[in-house]
Amino acid sequence: MLDLAWSEIALIAVVAVVVIGPKDLPGAVRGVADLIKKGKRQLASFQQQADELVREANLEDVRNQIAEVKGTINEIRSFDLKGELKKHVDGDGTLTKTFSENPLDTNTAPVWTPPPTAREVADAPAMIPPQTMAPPKPVEEPKPAAADAPSFVPPATPAPPPGVTPVAPEPEMPPALSSAAPRQG
Repeated sequence: MLDLAWSEIALIAVVAVVVIGPKDLPGAVRGVADLIKKGKRQLASFQQQADELVREANLEDVRNQIAEVKGTINEIRSFDLKGELKKHVDGDGTLTKTFSENPLDTNTAPVWTPPPTAREVADAPAMIPPQTMAPPKPVEEPKPAAADAPSFVPPATPAPPPGVTPVAPEPEMPPALSSAAPRQG
């Protein structure tokens, strides 16, 4: 706290004896001690109030967090999972209608009705005359393969034009071997 050496304390005592006097010195020392005690009490009281304010502020934050958690729990409890799924999966109600109706019930109108036949329509012809129908398409016979064409051509190789004999390309030599080979020409 206060960093006083013994020499400083002795100097203060000598000054106090000279200024106050030996007769009033014990009362002055008691007064200074009481003043120091009072200051310590007020400092402790201030520290307590500061700690209490900090605790209340923290408690207020905790109370706010608890209220938020309670609100979230209430939202989760009031969430209608069945209604949300029904809204997203069957928004127009057709799926519910399909499952709620009895498919074997004959009182309901069928969803699909077949078109009327010639017997049901009064002025419909009994049959369609053959001259109004489209002629059948002739079936094409496969052409025989040319004798000079190879029997199999890989898909990556284009077919040679008719009448041309394919020639295999001459293989390239690696650069190291091509310089050692004698030149012709």
